[in-house]
Amino acid sequence: MDLNVGRKGRAQTTVSTLNTAKAMGSGQLEVFATPAMVALMEQAAVNALELPEGQSSVGTSLTIKHNAATPIGANIFAIAELVEVDRRKLVFTVEAFDDAGQIGVGKHERFVIDADSFLAKAQARNQGM
Repeated sequence: MDLNVGRKGRAQTTVSTLNTAKAMGSGQLEVFATPAMVALMEQAAVNALELPEGQSSVGTSLTIKHNAATPIGANIFAIAELVEVDRRKLVFTVEAFDDAGQIGVGKHERFVIDADSFLAKAQARNQGM
C-alpha cells in the first residue's frame, strides 16, 4: 500500500436542484446542501487513494464546518490531503470551495478494508434481522 502523507485528491460538482438543501431535506433553501458537501469531501479523499485490488476504504468520521452558502449554477470543488497514516487508519484535511472562495473545512478519517470481508460482515448483519 503506497499511502504517503501529502497525497491529495480532488472532486467537483455544480450546484443543481438535485444537491440543494431543499432537495436533500437538510433545509428549505435552494443552496448547496451540507450533505452534498460532505459527499464531495469524501469523494476527494477517495480520489487521493490508490489501493491494491481487493481493498477499499470506508469513511468512519467527518468533522466539518459549512461556512458559506452557494447558489444553483455555481461550481464547487473539494480537496482532501492525507495528513496521517496509522496502519489502516487514514486522516485527511478536507476543504470545499466555490468560485468566491472557501465554503467548508474539516477533518475526515477513513479505514482501509478488505472489500470481500467487509461485504461479508455487512451481509451477515442483514441475516440476523
